[in-house]
Amino acid sequence: MMLEMSRAAGNLHGQAAFKILARAKELERQGRTIVHFEIGEPDFDTPEHIVEASRTAIDNKHTHYVPSHGIHELREAVCDEVERTRGFRPDMDQILIGPGANPIIFFALSCLVDPGEEVISPDPGFFTYWSAIAYLDQKVVSLPVLEENEFRMNPDDVRKLITPKTKLIIMNSPQNPTGSVMTRSEIDEMADIAEEHDVYLLTDEIYSKMTYDMEHHSPSPRDGCRDRTILLDGFSKKYAMTGWRLGWAVAPAEVVDKMGLLLQTITSCTPPFIQHAGIAALEGGDECIQDMMAKFRQRRDVIVKGLNDIPGITCLEPQGAFYVFPNITGTGMTSDEFAEFALEKAGVSLLSGGAFGQHGEGYVRMCYANNIENIEEGLARLKEAL
Repeated sequence: MMLEMSRAAGNLHGQAAFKILARAKELERQGRTIVHFEIGEPDFDTPEHIVEASRTAIDNKHTHYVPSHGIHELREAVCDEVERTRGFRPDMDQILIGPGANPIIFFALSCLVDPGEEVISPDPGFFTYWSAIAYLDQKVVSLPVLEENEFRMNPDDVRKLITPKTKLIIMNSPQNPTGSVMTRSEIDEMADIAEEHDVYLLTDEIYSKMTYDMEHHSPSPRDGCRDRTILLDGFSKKYAMTGWRLGWAVAPAEVVDKMGLLLQTITSCTPPFIQHAGIAALEGGDECIQDMMAKFRQRRDVIVKGLNDIPGITCLEPQGAFYVFPNITGTGMTSDEFAEFALEKAGVSLLSGGAFGQHGEGYVRMCYANNIENIEEGLARLKEAL
């Protein structure tokens, strides 16, 4: 007889992308050729100057414990980056360095929201939000982000969802899974709402430098992250550093202190030689990002046109990140059915929109971090199979 695990363990859902990737890899081991659109990571190598900084740090013996909040040099570099990109300079005690941005989402939810309190979260939205909220026994309040509004969060809809139990609002722009980018006025209204209702605002800006024809804006300058705003960013996407696991947050000092204690409890610290790579990334300029985004723009244009040429599928042009979120309702299939069909019948691995929330039904997510030849091959397979 198996002992019963905790109720919290029963609420763990993980990330759908890794589950689908495992299935796709198993089909490849069986001899199938699969075109991959499931995992959200750049297909480019980490820039050499970043890699070299880590090598040098290892050679210089930066391989031991460091302060849990992060090394001074990287926290200083983050202050410089925030001043350059958001227009205000945070204090050093407002900076937390973490082993990726994902854990910091969990740290923030753990330190800011009690069980039973409400978190307003975009739907469809990044599955880590949903999984962490469920694990912590908090109440998720689903905010529909709709195709008719180009998948941007609508502040008027947020206002309708505020209750006395609301403790935190999560916003994400540019957004995963849709690639939407909120406008300046929408961003400003989100800051207004948080201030008016005295709630925390977690702004996930991991794709902040990955936009096309719209500028990225942040609500963080409103209070300089000193009162209620938690700014989350990192290195995985824009510097092609997914495997390095390095992220950062700017938040009120007392919040950073508690999140740092939680990080200390779980992982002790973020490896110092990886933090030195982060310094090189922030101080090395944005040319590598601009080169990568030029290629992503070409790929975006190919996949959007190709999807819109397939009967039963329509696709908006995303303004950020490297995802498309096509509407597949015209095929007559549910999102799960389409994802299964694509994998089994077409050899195309993508994600059901339902993995990102109930309002993701009728859509699928495709990551176009792939070369144009593979993108065209995947589109041809889908079209033929349909």
